[in-house]
Amino acid sequence: MSSANEAEAPSFEARTFAKAAWRVIPLLFIGYMVCFLDRVNVSFAKLQMAGDLQFSDAVYGFGAGIFFIAYFLFEVPSNLILHKVGARLWMARIMITWGIISAGFMFTDDIAWGPISAAFGTTDAEFTFYLLRFLLGVAEAGFFPGAMLYLTFWFPAARRAKMIAFLMASTGVANVIGAPLSGAIMQFMNGMAELRGWEWLFLIEGALTVVVGFVLLAFLDDGPHKAKWLSSIERAVITARLGEEEDVKARTGGSHNLRAAFGDFRLWAFALINLCGAISTYAIIFWLPTIVSEAAAAAPGDYFSIGLISAIPALATIAAQLAWAWNSDRTGERRYHSAIGLIVAIAGMIMLAQADTPFLSLFALTMVTVGGGCWIVAYWVMPPMFLSGAAAAAGIAFINSVSQLGGYFGPDLVGRIRTANNGDADIALYVLAAIAALGALITLITPLTRRPVIEAQST
Repeated sequence: MSSANEAEAPSFEARTFAKAAWRVIPLLFIGYMVCFLDRVNVSFAKLQMAGDLQFSDAVYGFGAGIFFIAYFLFEVPSNLILHKVGARLWMARIMITWGIISAGFMFTDDIAWGPISAAFGTTDAEFTFYLLRFLLGVAEAGFFPGAMLYLTFWFPAARRAKMIAFLMASTGVANVIGAPLSGAIMQFMNGMAELRGWEWLFLIEGALTVVVGFVLLAFLDDGPHKAKWLSSIERAVITARLGEEEDVKARTGGSHNLRAAFGDFRLWAFALINLCGAISTYAIIFWLPTIVSEAAAAAPGDYFSIGLISAIPALATIAAQLAWAWNSDRTGERRYHSAIGLIVAIAGMIMLAQADTPFLSLFALTMVTVGGGCWIVAYWVMPPMFLSGAAAAAGIAFINSVSQLGGYFGPDLVGRIRTANNGDADIALYVLAAIAALGALITLITPLTRRPVIEAQST
């Protein structure tokens, strides 16, 4: 068979994209797994750290959320830099710097700020906590939208939901592995070398991130054009399919430059959808160990058991995400797959507010995480359907940066309501459900002008 005929064979194309997936996805998977681990390990540290440092629920909620303010401010510039300097260098830089800052949380109670913390009306420990969470957001800004943009360098839309699902499954794996690991570190390393368990938690998981950052620097390619492990025919196949997709965007109202992207109402609609979903899902994520601890009436200091129980919703989410993404790619349908995911999460939040047994609470938490996971894998296929080039780099980063405000408002909302109601978060859960419902509604009514020609080419 000639090279031209070989490149046109469907089986060769399938093998080429499979080869690319086996190289690209594991690197992004590991990177996002430790990203998520460092982002939410504070939810486990809180179980011990809050008592040691006398943090109220409001202090913890604000500190957990302020990370996302920094992420919001620096995400678009980060993604534009990635577009200019390349994914390998920039994503490795992101990981190495945030790993160092994450490890720095072990010093939260060791810095005396004097009049600086007093000027902000905080204790020294509170000020250090807020500052490090903010700096962590600055350092990490751009990793997730960078990964989403990076996938568009390798996979056309028809193949992208499965790739996004594999990537997003890393958050489930981070919880499956990270929840028991975090609990074990806090419980069994507490007191070693005169460090508390939560200090070991930040040190170990931060150091792991730095190591993974150097792995990305060594093995991540900027795109197919720099992938020496692809043959010239394989690079041509990937480039041709991506080029065809760009042609389709041009014919169906796609946005290619910054002015066109930010003048497109769909960009703003999808940013609002992501904001609604993020407020609800991040609120649950950052309070999950606390909710599990209270629902299961765990013994004081039994962090490992809390970690094991917290891993159950994550296991269910991994399986659901992969199956949901497979069906979305098979049918080429995105909108309803995304909205239904949010609806499942809404039902879970309402059930969680009414649950009066540990089993019902765990089942409701599982519904929330499964619904949120299914929502996001279908959701992230849609924005690149009408964004490309610099518009894709800035647009995807903008959409995700707006959602990071949800990461601030969600945990902070729960913390403030719990503090005002002696630890009762039922009102917060109903508010979160209503916000998610708005996101589902906007998803269903926002039009996508792109025709399903790309999906048809892959089936």
